[in-house]
Amino acid sequence: MTNHNRFSRLELLLGADNLKRLRHSSVAVFGLGGVGSFAVEALARGGIGRLTLVDFDQVDITNLNRQLHALDTTIGRPKALVLAERCRLINPAIAVEPLQAFYSADSSETLLARGFDYVLDCIDHITSKLHLIESCLNRNLALISSMGAANKLDPTQIRVSDLAHTHKCRLARIIRRELRRRHIHGGFKVVYSTEDFRPLSDTRRRPALQTAAGYQERRAPLGSSSVVPPVFGLTMAGEAIRDLLQEPV
Repeated sequence: MTNHNRFSRLELLLGADNLKRLRHSSVAVFGLGGVGSFAVEALARGGIGRLTLVDFDQVDITNLNRQLHALDTTIGRPKALVLAERCRLINPAIAVEPLQAFYSADSSETLLARGFDYVLDCIDHITSKLHLIESCLNRNLALISSMGAANKLDPTQIRVSDLAHTHKCRLARIIRRELRRRHIHGGFKVVYSTEDFRPLSDTRRRPALQTAAGYQERRAPLGSSSVVPPVFGLTMAGEAIRDLLQEPV
């Protein structure tokens, strides 16, 4: 199989010049869970030539209901490595760099100094998410950020807008408030849902777990479906590809 045959249907849609533009584009995905894993898949199948995949975590059995890389055979393996292998099976010519790393203020400089054309923020750790957004804006890096995909079931209520124009999303409200304290009032795309937050059916609490990377697990894990997080990820990838091609809104 040649790359021409591999992406011939995409070339029919976009044209040879646009396919070449995607092949020379560099995209980073931070956070490889239910949202990020499907975004990576769409970017790899969408002709992106260079991907950087960043996540400190390993595949867990609780990921099986919504994360693309989660299989019985991948439990316990690093998410970044599993997804990188999958990308190479989709397109052996892709340049993919898996980084088993936790994004933070300490790692930001190293992780963002790779010359990305576009960044997808699929992080669910709020402190890291805020720092990544602020850092990308300060560097003039094109960015799209995922808001709250948990406790949602209706994919028809997923929207794309500037952060400043979001509504009915709890996470977006928190991010807006915290960014205002940093004198940031929007200026970047987000994917969010207008669906009402569904109450947890199980209100039990688990003790917090501290990982080596310093990430504290939620005391009350949120519910998730097999539908909404993947559509978030696919939407983010679609927006990134359109922006890289400078498609009109």
